Amino acid sequence: MVRRITVTSVVDAVVNDLKALVLANELAPGTALTENDVAERYEVARATAKAAIERLVSDKVLERSNHRTARVVMIGPDDVRDIYNTRIYLESEVLRRLARTRHYPIESVRANEEIRAMWMQGEWNISDPDMRFHTALVASLKSRRTKKIYQSLAFEVKLCMAQLQGTQRLSPEIIIAEHAKLLELIGAGDAVGAANLLDEHLSRARELLAESLGGVAGPEAFVPCSALLESVH
Repeated sequence: MVRRITVTSVVDAVVNDLKALVLANELAPGTALTENDVAERYEVARATAKAAIERLVSDKVLERSNHRTARVVMIGPDDVRDIYNTRIYLESEVLRRLARTRHYPIESVRANEEIRAMWMQGEWNISDPDMRFHTALVASLKSRRTKKIYQSLAFEVKLCMAQLQGTQRLSPEIIIAEHAKLLELIGAGDAVGAANLLDEHLSRARELLAESLGGVAGPEAFVPCSALLESVH
């Protein structure tokens, strides 16, 4: 079946649509994707298909070794831990810098409100607004290079989440509470508190995701949510 796409450049359009298929799990982890497959799927030239595959390999959506057929990347427990630890390193410094100015973007507030609305409707697939919350914080630094690095990392996070469709490991209630507390700490100028809460927030997610993908959860998975405990008291 030929898929229809909105063309920006042909290669960009094919790349974006294939990314969407991977995130929707319509191209499952490990699925082979050849130049001929892509050319036939989108009715494009082989050269265009080759360029799209090369971009997807570069973006870590596909993996290929020794010029063999490219396959949809498979995320394992070690990958999850590396991705999330990198997030902690980068985002902790972002929060420290934002706390110095006591400023956070309204886009993060809106993203958290969206998560709350989805949760109230019984929706657990909140990865898009969740990542928008964090991406907006990074983007507010106004560093083009930092933003670009984080966008690549954010897509890998979405790949982790795509392999967990149908599960309910990450509680929206905890995510909402911790997001709100992070913004409160930034607004109060508490750089250390914000960085510590971010570590708790992402470490819990890291270990729950690692366990869901076949690993053994570390103790961070079972740490009570300090933001919720504080609200109770």
